Amino acid sequence: MPSFKYVIELSDQDKAELLNIVKKGNGQARTILRANILLASDKRSDKYMTVSEIAAAYHTTPTTVQTVRTSYCEKGLEATINRKKRETPPVPAKVTGEVEAHVIALACGQPPDGYSKWTLRLLADRTVELGYIDSISHVTVSTILKKTNLSLT
Repeated sequence: MPSFKYVIELSDQDKAELLNIVKKGNGQARTILRANILLASDKRSDKYMTVSEIAAAYHTTPTTVQTVRTSYCEKGLEATINRKKRETPPVPAKVTGEVEAHVIALACGQPPDGYSKWTLRLLADRTVELGYIDSISHVTVSTILKKTNLSLT
């Protein structure tokens, strides 16, 4: 008989929360699958299933079942069924609040000699010339102005 490293015994509160997730059925598929795996893994339940039975019943792999069981024992219910929030964005924002403030200040000021008004491309070029940012698109300048309800006309 195999020895079990992680024995799942759900508390009444955890079981109620998991049943609620499964009964609603409108959450993420990953969350519902993990809730079903934990409910089927509960030793105190009369519907206890083995890893291979759970994998077959929920059309997943035994490795996934073991990962969910391990995660529940080590990290708890919330960390197991919900995705971890990303701490930093995948790419840091190029345009900061400071750059936006410079673009807005330029747009509110006088246009350069020879021009009657600012254009998006002109603002983008001047922002780079003044060294506020390495490069910026006229579309980005448009977005900045749109956020502040500023118009060039």
